[in-house]
Amino acid sequence: MTPSLAAVAPLLTPSLAAVVSGARRRALRDGDRQIDTAHLLHSLVESDPEVGAAFEGGHQLARVLGYLVQRSIGYGLRWQRAEEGSANRRLLPAAREAESQGARTSPWSPAAAAALEGAFRRAAERGEPQARGVDLLAAVAADPESRAVEVLRRAGVDPAALAARVAALPTARDEEPSQQV
Repeated sequence: MTPSLAAVAPLLTPSLAAVVSGARRRALRDGDRQIDTAHLLHSLVESDPEVGAAFEGGHQLARVLGYLVQRSIGYGLRWQRAEEGSANRRLLPAAREAESQGARTSPWSPAAAAALEGAFRRAAERGEPQARGVDLLAAVAADPESRAVEVLRRAGVDPAALAARVAALPTARDEEPSQQV
């Protein structure tokens, strides 16, 4: 079964936990049953400065935020009450089995769940126990059929170039001063 919001909290940095909480509030306010990748992107762009640094500049970030605001005030009506399922094939086997049995209780769209899993993998590959906002941004940008990628493209952002900039950002370990022994 796809994890609940409470189950993923220990795997998130405090700033990413705030992003997820903001995405949840946005989904509820928009009348959506699930948190989708556009909700996650909107919350990331609004509240995580490290995510903002991944964009080519303030103009690009402003265009993305403008599109996301349009989505929340009407542009996204065609998405309302419709499931974002582009990443359904990539869910973990247990999540696929739960969905095939009709046990749809997840707060996440399949694409959002896959993005969270991708963020956790990125953090684990760095040897970090918690995912950061840029991990989630990279995972969201990697799904070519997600709502977040649709927003990015409409705002003039190349998702592949964004993912490359995220990969080039220094990690928390890179920023720590080295300790002399």
